[in-house]
Amino acid sequence: MLTEKIMKHAMQQYINGFNSKDSKLLTSLFSDTATIEDPVGGENIVKGKEAITMFYGRAVEMVDRLELAAPIRGSYGNYAAMAFNIFMTSGGKNIQIGVIDVMTFDDTGKITEMKAYHGPGDMIEG
Repeated sequence: MLTEKIMKHAMQQYINGFNSKDSKLLTSLFSDTATIEDPVGGENIVKGKEAITMFYGRAVEMVDRLELAAPIRGSYGNYAAMAFNIFMTSGGKNIQIGVIDVMTFDDTGKITEMKAYHGPGDMIEG
């Protein structure tokens, strides 16, 4: 049975997966038919385990680390959210992006949908 504790644990594993550059861990958190919209309103929606595997294979190479900006939040349903910062280097510049991820879970604790909310104003170069 899905609980708030299971959802929060999965989301912490998501942070841990990035910080240890473990794309297999990240991919294992998702159901076979999951979707990722990163960023929300962007042009591409990642669909299915094969595409998710490729997505996180690239993502862990680009990201230096993730840091929670607040505690992970659960819900009375099958949703949870977290605010965090992405730290990365691109073109010799340090970049920080403020993000809020909202994830939907199935009854087994797998993520079925991940939506990443961030826009151009959420990126700081320096």
